[in-house]
Amino acid sequence: MKDMCECFLELGTQYNHELQETAKVDAENDIGYRSMAPVSPNGSINLELDSGEDQPEKSQLPLPCNGHTNSTQTDQTTSAGNCGSIPEIDQNIFEHLMSESPVALCGSKNLELDAGEAQPEKPQLPPCNSHNNSASTDQIASVENCGSAPVIDQNILEHVTSQSPGPLCESTQDETGSCVVTDITRGQEEVMISLVNEVNDKIPPSFNYIAHNVVFQNAYLNFSLARIGDDNSCSTCSGDCLSLSTPCACAYETGGDFAYTKEGLVKEELLKESISMNRDPKKHCQFFCKECPLERSKNEDIIEPCKGHLVRNFIKECWWKCRCDKQCGNRVVQRGISRKLQVFMTPDGKGWGLRTLEDLPRGAFICEYVGEVLTNAELFDRVSQSPNREEHSYPVLLDADWGSEGVLKDEDALCLDATFFGNVARFINHRCFDSNMVEIPVEIETPDHHYYHLAFFTTRKVKALEELTWDYGIDFDDHEHPVKAFKCQCGSKFCRNMKRPRSKCYSRA
Repeated sequence: MKDMCECFLELGTQYNHELQETAKVDAENDIGYRSMAPVSPNGSINLELDSGEDQPEKSQLPLPCNGHTNSTQTDQTTSAGNCGSIPEIDQNIFEHLMSESPVALCGSKNLELDAGEAQPEKPQLPPCNSHNNSASTDQIASVENCGSAPVIDQNILEHVTSQSPGPLCESTQDETGSCVVTDITRGQEEVMISLVNEVNDKIPPSFNYIAHNVVFQNAYLNFSLARIGDDNSCSTCSGDCLSLSTPCACAYETGGDFAYTKEGLVKEELLKESISMNRDPKKHCQFFCKECPLERSKNEDIIEPCKGHLVRNFIKECWWKCRCDKQCGNRVVQRGISRKLQVFMTPDGKGWGLRTLEDLPRGAFICEYVGEVLTNAELFDRVSQSPNREEHSYPVLLDADWGSEGVLKDEDALCLDATFFGNVARFINHRCFDSNMVEIPVEIETPDHHYYHLAFFTTRKVKALEELTWDYGIDFDDHEHPVKAFKCQCGSKFCRNMKRPRSKCYSRA
């Protein structure tokens, strides 16, 4: 019995030493694991070494990429297309991922090895532009975000991707190879506006999208509150001005009645008159400047006689001094785009165009023409110095009320140029006479009519997927215009350029 007790005592002592050695190793490993923590606020993970070991220099993490569209089919594995923040995951799953392989997800995870281990060479990740992942059955999905990733367990991958689906891509290609941009506005409009090219391999034009006009340099705009008188605002209104039994002061500009219906459409009388001005301008009032700013910009030494400017009727919307709601029925244009629109490559050689993705009623607001506010002198200088004059967007002259301004100074004779800064209106193609949109000047910030907003409204019912067009009012005989008249391909039987010599084709976008 004594020998048996001594044997058990010896075995117990030996086992105790082994437990202590094992605990020491586990403790060291535990310290290493506890030092690993997600430290980047944008969801990127940086695994730091134990404080007692040498800390390697931390690499600079790339900025989050623009986004990618991950295309999967039934029975295909899902790609983790986050391209930004990484969702929080269960600790066991995280440790399992770490044990599989050091992965660089979207170029934003930096896994640092123990100091005693060899540092593998980091692969160069391609730039994050546009990708389209497709995984077939029995294939393991790659973690597609700006770079390749090693194979990982399918259940874990599905767990990660189910927690935070990635954003749609800004620019990519679909299954047919067509160019697709999810939202060309980059979130600056209330609605997303996509761009597609199913015709050729042309890419979207390079420009800065803006939702509101911006002054380039010398244009004079005065938006001060002192310029808005009490007789030019409805300071006693509340709610919706269109619900009032008697129209408020903001309706004076349109003859004592509001320009909009309760459905947000332009009233029939104003719409008919605006259409008639474009189709038969000689029947309407025109003003002839004594010294036309447009002709003066062309040649200061010899100023040609003014060719005339239509005196157009304005829409006056409620603004700063008005006490009505933002959703007031007299605040249509200033609320921005609300219709479903799409920029597309036209199949008939006109380049890019704009179409509607929904049926539109007659008199519906589509968008306004947004661009840089220039003086006419600035426009002439800009175009004359441009190496590609024929590719310049056709400018919009803000001359709807030059007759009431007397002799305009150069800084008051303004136009809009959407070549470098603009909105979707820069893609709208020209159509002579019978276009399905008409432009109407809209007064919002200031009663000074040398500056205003140029808004587009439908002239008839427009079906979904139909191209939206407007008449630029081009004089194809004006060879001195800074932007040369283009070869008109509008297809209208009333085309004003049908029998004239063809000049070099002009691309609006």
